[in-house]
Amino acid sequence: MSPALLASLLVTLAAIVALAVWTGAHNTKKKGEGSNAAIVAGVIIGTLVGGSSTVGTAQLAYTYGMSAWWFTLGAGISCLVLGLVYTVPLRRNGERTLVGMIRKEYGQNIGMTASVLNSVGTFINIISQILSATAVVAVIAPKLGIVPAAAFSALFMVLYVVFGGTRGAGVVGIVKTILLYVAMMACGVLVLQKTAGIAGFTDMVKGIDNPEGVRFFSLLARGAGKDLGSALSLLLGVLTTQTYAQGVLAARSDAAGKAGALLSAFLIPPIGIGGILVGLYMRAHADLYPGMTAKTALTTFITAHVPSALAGVVLAGLFIAAVGTGAGLALGISTMLNNDIVPRVTRRFDDPAKADRLGKLWIVLVLAAACALSCGSLGDLILQFAFMSMGLRAAVVFMPLLGALWLPGKADSRLILASVILSPAAVFAGKLLGLPFDSLFLGMAVSAVCFVLGLAAKKR
Repeated sequence: MSPALLASLLVTLAAIVALAVWTGAHNTKKKGEGSNAAIVAGVIIGTLVGGSSTVGTAQLAYTYGMSAWWFTLGAGISCLVLGLVYTVPLRRNGERTLVGMIRKEYGQNIGMTASVLNSVGTFINIISQILSATAVVAVIAPKLGIVPAAAFSALFMVLYVVFGGTRGAGVVGIVKTILLYVAMMACGVLVLQKTAGIAGFTDMVKGIDNPEGVRFFSLLARGAGKDLGSALSLLLGVLTTQTYAQGVLAARSDAAGKAGALLSAFLIPPIGIGGILVGLYMRAHADLYPGMTAKTALTTFITAHVPSALAGVVLAGLFIAAVGTGAGLALGISTMLNNDIVPRVTRRFDDPAKADRLGKLWIVLVLAAACALSCGSLGDLILQFAFMSMGLRAAVVFMPLLGALWLPGKADSRLILASVILSPAAVFAGKLLGLPFDSLFLGMAVSAVCFVLGLAAKKR
């Protein structure tokens, strides 16, 4: 690494950590104030746009082209629905967590079960974010080793959210969004410069050696079942994840919550375009980069083509993208544990100060466990199932939450409990059976059947 690249990288990371810590400390003096639209968008984007939206988009584009846009396009659509449909009902419900809303409607047993299963799905995604962060660390310090790299990544996640809280995550999320725009747009512009514009880029893609016959310019290059399943997984996963709901619930008003979600919907999709351009460019010039894999397409492009001073900022942005997502998800798990499980076990943490300390301890423990699992052989296995994380959360929460918000008192709680247990099991079973379509469709079908039966049973 050149001195300029290293210096810009370290300065950027230090500034982001300092901002998170300062914001968290400053926020303790302003308890009770809600977040404005920009902070809400920062919380959502800061968690939603992670390794999959940057490194993962370039990786998938390397193989399938435009199909990779579903990472960010689907996220934008989900934020649109969150803002237009869900924000006001979520805020009017009065509960602090999604699982709390389900428990309020259907009882303690269902609430506890949903909280545990939802937390498991979220935890899987945290592990994938640590692994994504270590991929960036490996480019910066290739001799560091997986264990120190994972520990370093997890430590940054702790600093990001334990000392910053929701507001700190939101402020840093704004900075992270700016960094990612600079990073991905700069990479996309560089690709177009190197290929003499859009026409030259199109000709380059048409000239890629393509024995599999991949339709690089199709959003359904992997097949309609798989790509539309990815879109559905993102849509339902965002609507059933505590962290994103937390962003709009912490808003100072309904209008601020809606505006923050809609701002996220507008800002997220363009981030993926730069990754698609890079992935296809590196595929067309793969012979110039021996040893490069699809996973390292983006980081290889950055170190090879981006000016050193800017490359450090870009790499820092990619690292913070993964760190911010992992940290935000850990915050969501902590909130669920503190509000949905701990009060059912003990009343020792009813005091807000004690609950706040316990919440920070949960974050540290969750990230430490995720770090330990990502360092062993289990990490690779979990990474294979990481894409199902949002689908699992959706299978557990979506239909029960829909009933709690829009059909209160209309469904039999016994059938809702069956939905909470059977639908994620169906997602796993569908994956193991190797179905030709996304297993989320199977899980949601099971959930929908249970819900309809629950409506009929309650009516009788």
